[in-house]
Amino acid sequence: MTAVYEINTWPWLAGLGVRGLADVPAEVWDRLIGFDAVWLMGVWERSPAGVAVARGDAGLQRDFRAALPDLSGQDLVGSPYCVRRYQVDERLGGAGGLAAARAELRKRNLKLILDYVPNHVAPDHPAVTEHPGWFINGTAEDLAADPGGWFAAGDRVIARGRDPYFPPWPDVAQLNAFDPGLREATAATLLDIAGQCDGLRCDMAMLVFNDIFGGTWGDRAGPRPEAEFWPGIIAALRAEHPGFLLIAEAYWDTEWELQRQGFDLCYDKRLYDRLAHEDAASVRDHLRAGLDYQNRLLRFVENHDEPRAATALPGPRGKAAAVAIATLPGSTLWHDGQFEGRRVKLPVFLGRYPDEPVDEDLRDFYDRLVVLKDAGRWHLLDTPDVLAWTWEGRDSRHLIVINFAAAEIWTRVRLPWSSAGERWRLTDLLDGRVFDRDGDELARDGLVVGLPAWGFHVLEVRS
Repeated sequence: MTAVYEINTWPWLAGLGVRGLADVPAEVWDRLIGFDAVWLMGVWERSPAGVAVARGDAGLQRDFRAALPDLSGQDLVGSPYCVRRYQVDERLGGAGGLAAARAELRKRNLKLILDYVPNHVAPDHPAVTEHPGWFINGTAEDLAADPGGWFAAGDRVIARGRDPYFPPWPDVAQLNAFDPGLREATAATLLDIAGQCDGLRCDMAMLVFNDIFGGTWGDRAGPRPEAEFWPGIIAALRAEHPGFLLIAEAYWDTEWELQRQGFDLCYDKRLYDRLAHEDAASVRDHLRAGLDYQNRLLRFVENHDEPRAATALPGPRGKAAAVAIATLPGSTLWHDGQFEGRRVKLPVFLGRYPDEPVDEDLRDFYDRLVVLKDAGRWHLLDTPDVLAWTWEGRDSRHLIVINFAAAEIWTRVRLPWSSAGERWRLTDLLDGRVFDRDGDELARDGLVVGLPAWGFHVLEVRS
């Protein structure tokens, strides 16, 4: 299990009032208690061409001003997913700044995670003109018929990046996942990046599957390769960096296939959707999957692509959802600002956060939650009224019960271990309450649990 803390690097540094990664005070790194890895999102060189596109896009400008009413020209720094080069942006401290940050994280036994975008690059990436065969190429007729989907690069016409379900992104060039040269270049780039960090989060990793890519681009992609994109690239990476952590941003029920192709962890977007929009029965059904699958999922209630949890999962429901992901098998992803109750979802193009008040109660809750470490064997309890599961180790037992509903509930929960003949003490690790119970009654009738709407217990159980 790995707990990952995501930091939107540029506005985070601006908020700290420091010039680059080497200047982050030690006490800031010291605050990252309870985590195993830090994902510095957006360290690579950003694209001036991408910034120009964003300045001229009326829709983006409206989004920018909605998030940052006092927007200035300096705040638009460019999208971290419009990468001009996989070199650390000098405005963030360059390669030396990143190395200094990694050294600080290593002192605290924290891994450093960075980004990779396999599907596209900035339109002014050097490869657009130096290696145009690595891209989806079109014709002058394509450009004339659909200028939103194509752009001119020298004597070539290159497709703008996209996925199968949405219009093209206006600021990126579409790589050709079928091209052998592109696959070789990807492997070389990942090896270079792996020398600077301990893991990668791969953006929309399923877009380069043969079926998905072929379905998106058809004959324009050229002959379909026999091999999938990721397995060979990951094998080459693992040969030199066997402990390297690979995280896939995954959608469209592709998680299992991404795991099979070599990723250590995959986003659990289905669980997020169920926690945000559905009920306890839906969440429970999701958790019936095999542990070989669940142990390699990355659970979250917020990241830079989703609305802030304080708005999407407000109040007690958000806390109940956070308790769920913190105590399930698999790994967790937490987002900078989530613990303080930030409500503004900052567009990734911007380099400054708006001022927002800190929710001290929420921060205290997360401070107690994220230090919890599950151990032993996880077991889902079939309790229809609530979400309930246990962790049982050699010397420890824990019971988690969550009323994932908007009304108070009283129910009984049957423990999966023998309890007769002893007295049992149940201590709630989040609020400190202590409950003493008779083991014979627990064995006969189960544990009586009363919880308010969206209430929960995280109980340490000892005889």
